[in-house]
Amino acid sequence: MKTKLIFASLFLSMAGLSAQTYQVPVSEQDEPMMKGKFEPTWSSLENYQVPEWFRNVKFGIWAHWGPQCVEGSGDWMARSMYMEGTREYEYHVKHYGHPSEVGFKDIIPLWKAENWDPDKLVVFYKKIGAQYFFALGNHHDNMDLWDSKYQPWNSVNMGPKKDILAGWEKAARKYGLYFGVSLHADHAWSWYEPSQRHDTKGPKKGIPYDGKLTKADGKGKWWEGYDPQDLYAQNHPLSENSWDNGMIHRQWAWGNGVCVPSQEYCTNFYNRTLDVINRYNPDFLYFDVTVAPFYPVSDAGLKIAAHFYNHNMATHKGKLEAVMFGKILDENQRKALVWDVERGAPNKIIDQPWQSCSCIGGWHYNTSIYEKNEYKSAAYVAKLLVDIVSKNGNLLLSVPLRADGTFDEKEEKILNEFGAWMNINKEAIYDTRPWVVFGEGPIAEEDIPLNAQGFNEGSYSQAGAKEIRFTQTPKYLYATVLAWPADGKVNIKSLAADSKLYEGKIRKVELLGYGKVDFIRTAEGLSVTLPAQPLNQIAPVLRITK
Repeated sequence: MKTKLIFASLFLSMAGLSAQTYQVPVSEQDEPMMKGKFEPTWSSLENYQVPEWFRNVKFGIWAHWGPQCVEGSGDWMARSMYMEGTREYEYHVKHYGHPSEVGFKDIIPLWKAENWDPDKLVVFYKKIGAQYFFALGNHHDNMDLWDSKYQPWNSVNMGPKKDILAGWEKAARKYGLYFGVSLHADHAWSWYEPSQRHDTKGPKKGIPYDGKLTKADGKGKWWEGYDPQDLYAQNHPLSENSWDNGMIHRQWAWGNGVCVPSQEYCTNFYNRTLDVINRYNPDFLYFDVTVAPFYPVSDAGLKIAAHFYNHNMATHKGKLEAVMFGKILDENQRKALVWDVERGAPNKIIDQPWQSCSCIGGWHYNTSIYEKNEYKSAAYVAKLLVDIVSKNGNLLLSVPLRADGTFDEKEEKILNEFGAWMNINKEAIYDTRPWVVFGEGPIAEEDIPLNAQGFNEGSYSQAGAKEIRFTQTPKYLYATVLAWPADGKVNIKSLAADSKLYEGKIRKVELLGYGKVDFIRTAEGLSVTLPAQPLNQIAPVLRITK
């Protein structure tokens, strides 16, 4: 029996070691991980507790802005411009040149940010209801938007020649918004692989794009002294089926034949991220990844999380006030990180606070969306926000900026309309908690699955006057009707006279921005009569005194 126990013990010990062994461990030589309460293991990180302030703020604005906004052809432009035949490729060739001659590196100097005023923008975001602000630190295009220690291709050395993160951070702190940074450059490794391609037809057939250029090729060029491989990171074999443009989505979690990133590459991203944490002390970190950066092939993501939490505690007198997001998390991982759902929402209340990230247009500025009037309306944004908050979530809304650092007049109109609604109804949003049920109506009762990391928000945008969402404070229950009813009548079935959800008396019902309204409670529901003239074109919010 003793022998068996010894062997069992050895097996468990080896299993534990195996669980902490990574194919590509990062080096801490240049940026040591701060020691403290948290270690870079799931068992340690699962002791994380979401700070109370995050539960209260509910709504943030994201400036998803960088050099990919120059051409105005939308998100992932720096990848798609290398995909022969795509709209982005055709636009780039027509207006800037062929990617064998003019690559993304040559677009960077054209990003001037000449009209960028972070103070003015942050003041506006706060006015329309934002409680936190996110800046893009780097995107998949691999350019750092600060005075980066570990990436020479940065916004101080070229392009605007400004420390973009420093400007955003100063403005956010000045006007009392929590500050976050999103970092996406870990995937540049495979994301940029189309830059290794060439045209398959036409006069440029077979001529390589610029993804394999090196420092030596820059002699006499504007980028002399800079190594394009620091940007493109393409000194590696192509991933399996790399010429299939959709393959990257199946390889996003570093499997399915992706070329495994090198230790140098993973360490570089780790170093850059710790540089951001140590310089700007953000309240949030966001990564566009499955679980955590480079997980499960590298320990980079878990070391970043441990450093972030420990560093935050050291700067907040031992109290953990940090939030780090991850996508496609299992139940245990959601104890260690805050779950982010991209352009979507679960159709139930989630016990742990979570976030949905969405955008009123494309992630990077897209002139086509502007020209075709395809922005989300103010009502659309409000519906998303109310639905998300009713399920214990926050909404992070991206507002695309043009290359010069301004948003267009159509975006401004939408945001002002939304802000007017928020100004009246914010008490049903901020500092609230979910009720017994999140809502009622045809959509609430439907099973609407998430697609990968989200992508189901379109289902919620169609909500009409029968769709109601609930939030509460200790004193009030709020019922938001997701469209003004044509007949001015609202019937809330969840508050019927015999409802087990609400067995107490209803003393008073008020319409926010208006005052008391008539109501009657029957076995069919709480029937409320709204004023004949709608207060706005978005959604009425009822305040019910408990």
